[in-house]
Amino acid sequence: MTTARLQTPAGELRLTRPGGTAGLRAWDAADELLLAAAEPYLADGQRVLVVDDQFGALTLGLAEYQPQTVADSATLAHSLLANAALNPGLPESPAVLNWRQPPTGPFDLVLLRIPRQAGYLGWLLRWLNNALAEDGRILAGGMIKHLPDRSVDVFASAVVTEQVLPARKKARVVVCCGGPASLSGWQDQWRGYRVEGLPGPVEALPAVFAREKLDIGTRELLPLLPPAVNRVARDGRILDLACGNGVLGLSALAGKPGAEVHFSDVSSQAIVSVEHNLGRFEGRECVRLWHQDGIADELPDYQLILLNPPFHEGGVVGDHIALRLFRDAARHLAPGGRLLMVGNRHLGYHRSLKQYFSGIEQRAASPKFVVFEAWNGAA
Repeated sequence: MTTARLQTPAGELRLTRPGGTAGLRAWDAADELLLAAAEPYLADGQRVLVVDDQFGALTLGLAEYQPQTVADSATLAHSLLANAALNPGLPESPAVLNWRQPPTGPFDLVLLRIPRQAGYLGWLLRWLNNALAEDGRILAGGMIKHLPDRSVDVFASAVVTEQVLPARKKARVVVCCGGPASLSGWQDQWRGYRVEGLPGPVEALPAVFAREKLDIGTRELLPLLPPAVNRVARDGRILDLACGNGVLGLSALAGKPGAEVHFSDVSSQAIVSVEHNLGRFEGRECVRLWHQDGIADELPDYQLILLNPPFHEGGVVGDHIALRLFRDAARHLAPGGRLLMVGNRHLGYHRSLKQYFSGIEQRAASPKFVVFEAWNGAA
């Protein structure tokens, strides 16, 4: 891990970026700009909220104001702990909250990292309108190349833009007041589609991957699901890993009612979406939901793990996420258990899987995607 130093108005921070992305910094110019822009608005006794901090730069840079922090990604809590340890003497930060357990306003100042998805940005701004103090401000910042399309329209539809600060180091900060728009009745909050065999549409909140139509990789995997699910013993467990809206695990549950099906995702909006979709199922006593990055050590073993791994994390594209998930899956396969996964053909996952599994077999293929089954021990 690379440790870099960030100069903030409150002093110097040492920051590192955990995970398989060696050489990349744990902060960027948008973090610098947001911390500098916050200075005129900060005062003792104010309630400060940080939304979707990346690796803790904003939370630690404002540590003396004891900000609340909420993030969709489960990775922030680990990153914040690691970076707090590099900066002894700072006041301890409150626990990181997420969209399953959001913070309670009103907040006088909000620092928001602008997400890449326009829909998620619109959702955040509408949520903040209900969490902002009457004279509160939202400072929204991001790298210009990562701002979502139509971001100006998204801001205009939800909040009142008070000032657009000059761009610096290819970053931009927008100062906003609250507006009347809210999540209540907002038609873009839930989007979804129907899948044969499920009792209703599979819907998701805006931060969730492929929420408006079935991902073409998942489409390749779904026909192979019934025989794989049928091989699971009555007392066996199934895990939908990196579950997104839960379409794979929901399909497994529909094919084996009463089965113990677990769902895990790094996105809290994904887990909220699975909870929403499970409302249409009966007999959900054995369903478990895990908001975490991969499979925690304390989780049980599984007879079947279903996976459509993401290949991008923020602006970083590659197989580093898939490799972590393969490692976790290999550690949590029960004896005789199987991993059934789909991936982009060009990423060459057949080679990566060999690092963690003794047996691999291609089950299906298309010009863009390949489905593999992997196991350890005898076939």
